[in-house]
Amino acid sequence: MKFIISSSAFLSFLSTTGKVISSKNTLPILDYFLFELKDGVLKVTASDLETTLVGTIKPESIEKEGVIAAPVKLMLDSLKEFSEQPLTVEADENTWEIKISWKSGSLSIPGTSGLSYPTPPQLAEERSEMDFDVDMLLTGINKTIFATADDELRPVMNGVYVDIVPDKCTFVATDAHKLVRHTVETETGRTASFILPKKPANLLRSMLVKEEGSVKVAFDSKNVMFTLKNSVLVCRLIEGTYPNYSAVIPTANPNRVIVDRIEFLNAIKRVAVCSNQATNLIKLDITNNNIDLTAQDLDFSYSANETLSCAYEGEKIVIGFKSTFLVDILSNIETPSVVVELADSTRQGVFKPVYDDKQSSETLMVLMPMLINA
Repeated sequence: MKFIISSSAFLSFLSTTGKVISSKNTLPILDYFLFELKDGVLKVTASDLETTLVGTIKPESIEKEGVIAAPVKLMLDSLKEFSEQPLTVEADENTWEIKISWKSGSLSIPGTSGLSYPTPPQLAEERSEMDFDVDMLLTGINKTIFATADDELRPVMNGVYVDIVPDKCTFVATDAHKLVRHTVETETGRTASFILPKKPANLLRSMLVKEEGSVKVAFDSKNVMFTLKNSVLVCRLIEGTYPNYSAVIPTANPNRVIVDRIEFLNAIKRVAVCSNQATNLIKLDITNNNIDLTAQDLDFSYSANETLSCAYEGEKIVIGFKSTFLVDILSNIETPSVVVELADSTRQGVFKPVYDDKQSSETLMVLMPMLINA
């Protein structure tokens, strides 16, 4: 194997592909990239068995085709030290030595045979296939992924649930304390669903930023495959039944607050400094178009309060929320104003962005309250 490639393009390409690789692999071969040079294209595979990413790049020139496994850490560490310049990469398939040469020097690192590299999982013939708009898929993941759980006992909550019906697509994530539902009106023509794990969702998010148009998505009961312009991501789905998210979204919350999102967010951050470190409880006392925010830690005699103006329709209400969850929710809404719908101090609050015009998508966030000790 021998080819010439731009150092910066090669580094960027391998850095993206290498994000799949786990720090604790069960098989030694998974600490390697699989390089396959054929038909004018370099195909690089990285895997942690659960997720496999196959990327392709065109070298500037090719002298000899071949297959070899290259160590991930050594490849990335060496490429980081180069300024933009052409590199000649040569692999000896007898000794498995990989030699990288440039204008003024060369280095060699040990590779290995690629024969034992695991092949990506294949989807069953009975599969669902559809095209997702890049922006829709990227926005759906961005809006929801922060609310996913890290729960070993309930693995179905550790990913983003994609619920597809003929006229819309819904992205949902919850950790039992907060829930996010992002719905997009789109003609799908089918009914299907899957739970995308957090790691490949984050990886897909970083890749979709550079994509345009649409992404082909195919999935069966166990795996999902995303086909992008220059790469294919295959990952194992989370198996199980997702909780009935619609049942926990309140339908009748008569008390309605509209408040400036940035002012509200910054006030919470200031007051939360004095909240109890174990609970992060922050109390909201809402009445007469004002929100009084209070936090205190009785163990250390810390306390803080701040008053914000708002537009309020409803009866006086006092409710407590975990400040870190409030910050998460308000940070993931992009509009200048936010509406908070409440029923009473024991029932969950609903947070929605306030738009000036009609949108083809809807984002709704639900947060469970905390008990306020008298």
